[in-house]
Amino acid sequence: MSSVRTIDLYRIFERLDKNGDGLVSLEELMWLLHSIGVQTSLEELKLLVFDSNGDGFISSEELKNALCRLGLLDERSCGKDYCTSVINVYDTNCDGKLDFEEFKNMMLV
Repeated sequence: MSSVRTIDLYRIFERLDKNGDGLVSLEELMWLLHSIGVQTSLEELKLLVFDSNGDGFISSEELKNALCRLGLLDERSCGKDYCTSVINVYDTNCDGKLDFEEFKNMMLV
């Protein structure tokens, strides 16, 4: 299997973004999941989104909350400081949060 190219990711994103607003809404994500056979509710998806305040960026607090909800992070042993260090690795413009491109790069590692 070949690796996914950036152009492929953009094409996937464009197909997901049904209304063309530059964002993938929960409804659009649910459409994708249902089309590949994953049955979930809107309420379940709301629990898993990373950008909880909807500003288009992921802060260390949002990353910590999402990873804890997914069971991937034990808040007691490594919390916000750990997530801040993770964000700092991928935060190429040094604004303290991840935009779409930075998040994509983090997820491709």
